[in-house]
Amino acid sequence: MPALYSIRGRVADSFNTPVADVQVTLVELSRRATTDKTGDFLFSDLPAGRYTLVARRVGYAAVSDTVRIVAGQQVRVSDELGIRPDIVLRLTRLATDIEPVVVTATRDATDVGRSPFPVEQLSGNRLQREQSFSLSGATDGLAGVHNLTTGQQIGKPVIRGLSGARVLVLDDGHRLEDYSWSDEDGPSIDARLAQRVEVIRGPASVLYGSDAIGGVINAVPAALPDASGGNFVRSTAELTGATNNREGGLLLGAEGAHSRIGWRATAIARFSEDMNTPDGKLENTKYSSVTGEAAAAYHSSRGTSTLRYARYGCECHLLEANEPPKPEGDGEEEGPERKASDDRVQYTGNYIVGKFRFEPKLQWQRHDLAEVSDELGPGGEPTGTESEVFNLLLNTTTADLLLHHGEGGKIHGTLGISGEYQTSDSRGIIPLVPDARLTSGGLFGFEQIDLGKVSLTAAARGDANSLHADANADLDLTDQSRSTNAFSGDVGILVRPGRDLALTANVGRAWRSPTLFELFANGPRLGEARYEIGDPTLDPETSLNLDGSIRWGDQRVRAEIAGFHNRIDDFIYIAPTGQQQGTLDVYRYEHALATLYGGEASVDVDPVRMLTLRARYDMVRGTNEDTDQPLPLIAPPRTTFEAELHGAALGWADNAHAGLDVEINAKQTHLGPFDTATDGYTLLGLDAGIARRLGSRPIRFDIRVRNLTDKAYKSFLSRYKSFALDPGRNVLVRLSMDF
Repeated sequence: MPALYSIRGRVADSFNTPVADVQVTLVELSRRATTDKTGDFLFSDLPAGRYTLVARRVGYAAVSDTVRIVAGQQVRVSDELGIRPDIVLRLTRLATDIEPVVVTATRDATDVGRSPFPVEQLSGNRLQREQSFSLSGATDGLAGVHNLTTGQQIGKPVIRGLSGARVLVLDDGHRLEDYSWSDEDGPSIDARLAQRVEVIRGPASVLYGSDAIGGVINAVPAALPDASGGNFVRSTAELTGATNNREGGLLLGAEGAHSRIGWRATAIARFSEDMNTPDGKLENTKYSSVTGEAAAAYHSSRGTSTLRYARYGCECHLLEANEPPKPEGDGEEEGPERKASDDRVQYTGNYIVGKFRFEPKLQWQRHDLAEVSDELGPGGEPTGTESEVFNLLLNTTTADLLLHHGEGGKIHGTLGISGEYQTSDSRGIIPLVPDARLTSGGLFGFEQIDLGKVSLTAAARGDANSLHADANADLDLTDQSRSTNAFSGDVGILVRPGRDLALTANVGRAWRSPTLFELFANGPRLGEARYEIGDPTLDPETSLNLDGSIRWGDQRVRAEIAGFHNRIDDFIYIAPTGQQQGTLDVYRYEHALATLYGGEASVDVDPVRMLTLRARYDMVRGTNEDTDQPLPLIAPPRTTFEAELHGAALGWADNAHAGLDVEINAKQTHLGPFDTATDGYTLLGLDAGIARRLGSRPIRFDIRVRNLTDKAYKSFLSRYKSFALDPGRNVLVRLSMDF
């Protein structure tokens, strides 16, 4: 049995005053401790190795440090002052919620300033204050990230102009496989279950394979608690509400640790009525959901083994295409309803063996998606009996084995192998796609060489997949099989001429395999008022992307300017044919050469301890080079400004804030041939909150107002924009208490 060690540390502020109730995460082993009244924390039973510690507390800027445990030697920690025998993490009283570490960009813990890929993060209380059911809705507003909406309940992330199957969504590093590449469906994950959301802006196929050609979004839950400091159990209750659609929500959670086991269980229920716009209510836009997770971790002499079950269930009513808003109380609601359920069982291991860290990942996922609608009587009136229009069942098993090496050395990186087996069953009255089976696998390596102020990165990946689709008479398909081999690669450079300044440049190749819809669709999509026809001869998309950035980060200012150019061969899109099938226009999937270019600029400034100023700007331009026309659904330029007062400036408490935000959306003047034009608009928002103690129990209250002036507008990325306005004023509240 290998020798085991402990890390004892303390968290203090800039005046060396201990800080209690700080969450300290040992990133590599996914363990979490909480500081006591003296600011102390403890991790025990650790094998020798290199670890990343991250300390987080509301009202302070998160801080990270690196700890090296050398066999037979005392634990030491490094900081800017050199090597010190005591582990002290120092927090600064800034409410910036800026994460110091990212794991998605290299598949290992990396300082944000040293990330070779452009990244964005939303974390902590700032993520919770968004109160969004949709993961995409929570990240909308990050530089380069937008939200393609179907009402308030369904959102699809858009990264640098690309969405759907071109953006890979991860749940704690596990690939999320569902039907969210369909226009009316979003990722099957509740944003409230995440502690932080990490975004790679741009292609990342070299690390994650197909579907990462546009970017990656990783919803990372909090690490499970650790019992090194003693056994405990604590619970949380949270109430949320929103006025626009009369939404209500309840979260109940508990977590604890005993001996070598840490655990957590969370359940969330949400319900809402129809969405309201300045023109009136949109009938049949209500939704309800039940989501949650249960997880447990076992800390052994080699590392950590985690087993997690996540559940997503949602019933979303959809406004029929071209149905205008109705006056209040005007008749019964009619229209389709989507029922989605998603179950995921995940195993994640982190084991240290000598100088290596092994990270096996295994996930089984069952995703069921059905659409039901009212049957109509002879006179066209609803009968009150629902019938199932379609039902799609997706069963997916994914596995990854990662080997991290050289951590802390000049040459370090990750080698990985991944595999996937998936079955798709099409049921119901309308078979949208055929039954199919997919088998895929990949090998990759990512290496980084640190040469003083210069770091060089190189990565390569090979993928192979095999897809077999069964014959289906309704879709006019015979048995079909297709195999794809793909190569991805990336080289980059990061230069740090000074402690606070970093310059990066990357060039990379990525790819994406066509979806079942793009290949084999042959039927009506009633919610989108069209009849779709796929093309079984479509080739995989391949891209060549160049990007670069200038970053500045010190204690008071964090800024970045980034730009990119992405060329995509065999870009797949859908276009009308001018024909009709019954009353529906016929659309067919086609391919072309496409280019996208643009950039982002962001700055966060804390001019004084009580004030935070933020600004964001992003723009994308996309062109179909075959037709010399703009690509569809490319968001117009957007600028946002935020000002937030916190702490003593409000005369309340350190854990208080109040802010104003302004979002300016320009008019999109480069319209694709099938786009619907919308005007530019400006939205105002308010945000405030306070955290206090009720006896010994922490309690927090937040209020957020979106569209403060009840502005009548249409988002260019709203699927309802051709016949309905976006939501009017919405007041969101959140009340939470720990027990």
